[in-house]
Amino acid sequence: MRPAARVAITTAVFLVLFATAFTGSWFRDEFYYLACSRRMDWGYVDHPPLCVAILWLVRHTLGDSLVALRSIAALFTAASVWLTGSIARRFGAGAFGEALAMVAAAVAPAMLAVGTFYSMNVFDLFFWTLAVRLTIEVVDRPTDRGWVALGVVLGLGLLNKISMLWLGAGLAGGLLLTPARALLRTRGPWIAGGIAALFFAPHVLWQVRYGWPTAEFVREASRGKMLTNTPLSFVAAQVMNMQPLTLPVWGAGLLALLADARQRRWRLLGIAFLVVAGILIANRTSRSAYLTPGYPMLLAAGAVWWESVIRRPAVRAVCLAVLVIGGIATVPLAVPLLPVDTYVAYSRALGVAPGTDEKNELGRLPQFFADRQGWDRFVGDVARAWSRLTPEERARAVVFTGNYGEAGAVERLGRDAGMVSVSGHNNYWLWGPGDRPADPIVLLTRRPERAERLFATVEKVGETDCGDCMPYENHLPIYIARGPKRPLSEVWPQLKHYE
Repeated sequence: MRPAARVAITTAVFLVLFATAFTGSWFRDEFYYLACSRRMDWGYVDHPPLCVAILWLVRHTLGDSLVALRSIAALFTAASVWLTGSIARRFGAGAFGEALAMVAAAVAPAMLAVGTFYSMNVFDLFFWTLAVRLTIEVVDRPTDRGWVALGVVLGLGLLNKISMLWLGAGLAGGLLLTPARALLRTRGPWIAGGIAALFFAPHVLWQVRYGWPTAEFVREASRGKMLTNTPLSFVAAQVMNMQPLTLPVWGAGLLALLADARQRRWRLLGIAFLVVAGILIANRTSRSAYLTPGYPMLLAAGAVWWESVIRRPAVRAVCLAVLVIGGIATVPLAVPLLPVDTYVAYSRALGVAPGTDEKNELGRLPQFFADRQGWDRFVGDVARAWSRLTPEERARAVVFTGNYGEAGAVERLGRDAGMVSVSGHNNYWLWGPGDRPADPIVLLTRRPERAERLFATVEKVGETDCGDCMPYENHLPIYIARGPKRPLSEVWPQLKHYE
């Protein structure tokens, strides 16, 4: 495959994803990551620190605009597509095999969706794919330098997202269950594991210091937030996540890694995929998209197999064209480029109903799109309540919100109005109530009776109207509570909400 073709596919992915920077639609998690980047630490309740450290650098070089954030997300997702082609070449692919692997990755909705907003997930996909690429090298030509490189990537991956442990478990299982176990008698794997553990150690120490908050977060999310995902529904979701037309590619790739004599050297990767899938299925509340980082190696292996079967150039061209056309048809389901009404009509025409992995009521949009809607309007409604306070009250007041998305949105979009947000949700609770007297409090809640027990007066002053946002944030009552009977710092321990 010519370099120009690789660049063309990679650039196309980047441009499609980068276009989301100009839609004006913030994703709720982006507000939270920005908030974390203003409070640097070795960890957070729901994620390790690396993606936040990268965002700190982005903020201090490119700023904190959507253009800055989405350019990074698009760049790393495009790099993952490039690495998919590199893995295919390492498996022995020629021009068609490499193109097939890259195009299949480029049209997969789950991979595209990762790149539509800034989060740890975009780096997770990149680190998994790069780790697989380095694993291929050390299995084929083991050197201390190669193992060190793999250890660094695994360590960075762990500092980005703890789910890198799943890949580590998968690779360990692959080594134990294949002839590659001979490598365990060398120092290489232990060097890689030691380096990865060394990188991860500061975050582990942070967890110890704060009483393992991530374990509590995972437990509470599994119990109260996430829907049960049956094995059948989890597997079925993989077909949709990766685009149904790519099923023959990654399906052939999994079979080739497990059974094809020509791919015998890389059998540990097929085992690794099954181990990771087994972990996620056994958990029963795992999001189906958690398996997405495992697919680039399957797409690469499957592309090599299909290249050995399809010899005619015309047939090869048709296969690529079908994938591209099918991918264009499903891009709007993963990348928020269409106006809401157009998207709703289009998804209904395709028979795609709004969905979520969480126990939340939905409106017209799936949660993935609804979480991008109406933040300017939401914060504007809060700002109108804030403006009812006197200048003296504003100097003492805080906005108390129900979750990190709301708190982060007020913090980012309401900063010009001087609003200060606090919340009991995840790391906002760990950051505490702040040093303001919190009298009065602008309160967003559907249960004012709780506030009435803590304040002398609780006055409803409005409600949010954020259109096609998540229903639990639309028409959310806004109150001003005055005269606290107890300091906020005193009741803060009761407000913790890890989920």
